[in-house]
Amino acid sequence: MATTHEIKAQSRKDEGKGASRRLRHAGFVPAVVYGAGQAPESIQIEHNTILLAAKHEWFFSSVLDLNVDGKVQKVLVRDWQKHPFKLQMLHMDFLRIDENAAVRVNVPLHFLNQEKSPAAKTAGVVISHNLTEVEISCLPKDLPEFIALDLVDLKPGDIIHLSQLKLPAGVEIVALHLGADHDTAIVTANTVKEEVDAAPAEGEAAPAPEAPKK
Repeated sequence: MATTHEIKAQSRKDEGKGASRRLRHAGFVPAVVYGAGQAPESIQIEHNTILLAAKHEWFFSSVLDLNVDGKVQKVLVRDWQKHPFKLQMLHMDFLRIDENAAVRVNVPLHFLNQEKSPAAKTAGVVISHNLTEVEISCLPKDLPEFIALDLVDLKPGDIIHLSQLKLPAGVEIVALHLGADHDTAIVTANTVKEEVDAAPAEGEAAPAPEAPKK
């Protein structure tokens, strides 16, 4: 079972652009909680709380305990809006979850032991991570914070696809239900051949250009 994390918030009554602007000036992030057959609820969260939480992967891919005025709700981060250049979160959406219903979430991929692999130790091999996250479906209790992919045996020329991921119990990859064409390559280890132009040896004159034919 994935670890859950608590985020404290307060309910709010004022809505609209003006109210949201005042909240931001006061150091809060306006947010909305919705879903699970309940009415949407407007809330506010201290900006520093969001800023610290957003530094961690779990904030965007894990079940959160959202504590609004002492009442805890199980939620997922569904959407967020950042300032285009300031280190500031402008707005957030949280989705209430039903613990008995499957959720679809993008979780990060962690690539392990790549530096120990034969591919990493072979000159001229470029290892590419084509995906950094994957959409999964599972019950909230089975939601992992990340999926690990061990690359210790990766060899030159190898290709690792979605279907080769080792998933926790109860977890499925959404794309694989769409057919074999969606079994995307996650990691490739390609050999890059360098083209070297033939150059005259030291002390040897370069060949003279041919005279044009009449």
